[in-house]
Amino acid sequence: MYKLKVISSTARPGRKGPLIANWIADIAKQTNNFDVEVIDLGALNLPMMDEPFHPLLKKYQHDHTKNWSTKIEEADAFIFVTAEYDYNYPAPLRNALEYLAHEWGYKAAGIVSYGGVSAGTRASNSLKADLSTFRMVPLAESVNFPFFQHNINEKDEFIANEISIKAAETMLKQLVRWTKGLKLIKEDNG
Repeated sequence: MYKLKVISSTARPGRKGPLIANWIADIAKQTNNFDVEVIDLGALNLPMMDEPFHPLLKKYQHDHTKNWSTKIEEADAFIFVTAEYDYNYPAPLRNALEYLAHEWGYKAAGIVSYGGVSAGTRASNSLKADLSTFRMVPLAESVNFPFFQHNINEKDEFIANEISIKAAETMLKQLVRWTKGLKLIKEDNG
């Protein structure tokens, strides 16, 4: 079983990202391919990058960085759940990414985006470009929710339609495939 970290990107009060993160985590668990952990950046509350040394050196001084490093290092794959703020993904996610360097490498990453009319696709595209600089492999397959508020019922539950569920299943199949292949690359320290 692969270790999958589902990372919810938003930190502002009233955010709905954790609902979507839990939705995709539940689908991932049903595949029986992943040991899934949801990480809510709003709850994690990493301060703005405060390490004195560059992340490439892995000379972490703060416990919050050491804990973050351990959590990301143990992952085999990721799903980033991102909102779209001002045509991009949220600052807490960028900050969380930049805390580390080596820990992200040679791992596959799926993206679930949400927003208004664009369904968060501009944030998703920006995130894909940035993930590759961390030596991650962002998948072509993704899940996007336009006007995502329509998927939240009066009980504050996230409900997806069959098309979105099918997109999630397709993305997860590819995530397993890429994770399997990238483990070989990661183990080759050449």
